[in-house]
Amino acid sequence: MTNINPYLNFEGNCEEAMNFYRSVFGGDFAGPIMRWGEMPGCDEGEMNLSEDDKGKVMHMCLPISDGSFIMASDSLKGFGPPCIQGNNVTVAIGLGSREEADRLFAGLSAGGTVQMPMEDAFWGGYFGSFVDKFGINWLINADVSGEK
Repeated sequence: MTNINPYLNFEGNCEEAMNFYRSVFGGDFAGPIMRWGEMPGCDEGEMNLSEDDKGKVMHMCLPISDGSFIMASDSLKGFGPPCIQGNNVTVAIGLGSREEADRLFAGLSAGGTVQMPMEDAFWGGYFGSFVDKFGINWLINADVSGEK
């Protein structure tokens, strides 16, 4: 199954914004709030993040209806496109297989700029990101956590 959801980027106030959206839509966040400082390599200094950046939100997810979510993060300089208010929405596609993720990634990124090629991610997904030839930001994630 394929689902498409908005992915919102903020300049340090992601958690505040998502709590506001939760107050309107209701419900609870799906999964934990993931922080940039929890990313593998962060403790070893590989990521070169400030203490302030380590505490910012890398990912949050709020279910708003059956199969629909608002996902969000705080943008960090050097990680993805800069956050520009008004243009800070990315299209996130969730898929169930590597093959479909690779197919959509190859097709949609043609003529665009790949930011992160498709690869296994520490959260159990198969993930990649790019800006298409029309300037639209995309995230592709296949849930492959159950694969052996």
